[in-house]
Amino acid sequence: MSSRQSGRLLTLFNLNTYFSAPRVVPLYINYMQIFIETERLFIRELLPTDDTGMFELDADPEVHRYLGNTPVKTIEQSRETIAMVRQQYLDNGIGRWAMVEKATGNFMGWTGFKLIRDTVNNHTDFYDLGYRIIRRYWGKGYATESAIACRDYGFRQLDQPTLYAMTNVENKNSKKVLEKVGFICKETFLNKDLPHFWFEVNREANKKY
Repeated sequence: MSSRQSGRLLTLFNLNTYFSAPRVVPLYINYMQIFIETERLFIRELLPTDDTGMFELDADPEVHRYLGNTPVKTIEQSRETIAMVRQQYLDNGIGRWAMVEKATGNFMGWTGFKLIRDTVNNHTDFYDLGYRIIRRYWGKGYATESAIACRDYGFRQLDQPTLYAMTNVENKNSKKVLEKVGFICKETFLNKDLPHFWFEVNREANKKY
């Protein structure tokens, strides 16, 4: 086997094949697993080499405005976050994924699901959709594009009847993204002492997904 073929054969969920099964595509990218491909994004596993991008993301006070205002101070904190997410891959079979711009290969932030084992708003063991993007990529539709892709992955590949999401009630842009991709705001609740909107999207009620 050549060095080019020494990587893992990756399964891509490609939105261009809307009603088909996931494609098996011979991509050999040094064992990096890509889960979803969209028009402008690769959505892949979070890697230790993403530490610089994660630090740029989470050190920005604007990014953390609705997240408790606790931006990270050191790159070591970002490395610990990556290690935690990669452990979730092993423990739960899923965790947040890196969002990468196809045109440049640049790390843009993260997206995807976290399996929440704790009880939050009277729900336990549910798939929470989230996204967090470096500020220089804001306002370009990337959050919506990734949310649509992950929503469809959740219904088809994870076979979940209902998907969930949460956002701070003051985060109007995040609320707008979730509503745009079909999530319905069900109620307001306290999460870590801050008021949040609770969102759900149901597969049976939305056959188009």
